[in-house]
Amino acid sequence: MLLKVTDLEVAYGPAPALWGVSLAVRAGELLCVVGPNGAGKSTLINTLAGLLRARAGTLELDGRDITRLPAHRFCAAGIALVPEGRRLFATMSVRENLELGSLLPHARALRATSMEHAMALFPLLKEKLGAPAGSLSGGQQQMVAIARALMARPRLLLLDEPSLGLSPLVVQDLFAAIRRIGADGITMLLVEQNVATALQIAQRAYVLEQGRIVAEGDPASMLSRGEIRRAYLGTGR
Repeated sequence: MLLKVTDLEVAYGPAPALWGVSLAVRAGELLCVVGPNGAGKSTLINTLAGLLRARAGTLELDGRDITRLPAHRFCAAGIALVPEGRRLFATMSVRENLELGSLLPHARALRATSMEHAMALFPLLKEKLGAPAGSLSGGQQQMVAIARALMARPRLLLLDEPSLGLSPLVVQDLFAAIRRIGADGITMLLVEQNVATALQIAQRAYVLEQGRIVAEGDPASMLSRGEIRRAYLGTGR
């Protein structure tokens, strides 16, 4: 098991956001966490990335307890985040944004190889390397954000709402790229509101509601449950 989360609790001051959350991500797996707005999905993924502190519970990466690691050590441990809203450096070039992903020594040593892989994954970016990241379309910016995270050579890639604000056609292309990343053996945890699309590419899924895990299983079993189809897909009985 690459990542194991046990009885996780996270709060904003006195207000609880997650409680009793337990989940596991197997090596090489594409796992998705779905749920409505306000369910705690971004809180969960930001905690897994080290940006938020757990109030209780444990995070284990490959058997190592990382719960209390300083935030900057999560990347060194092998975790990379594609944040909601992309958060690129708009005035810096695409190339500079990508290179920022490979600042750690092990990633810097493989920067040229990682750049080649990024261009193979997102060919549209090849002609944009010298352009300011802020001049790109939303879909192209999301490609840069994903490629930047991959430049860190992560063991676990976290993706927070990658389809947010993008057109259906762009989302289709983006999820095809995510599928290719998974085919390369990279372990991913995907947080998504676009439930139907996420379940099409995931191998397993958890449903998060009001800060708790309320269902888990493979996509086929999820889609066979009427309450999940009604709540998240608007179909079923």
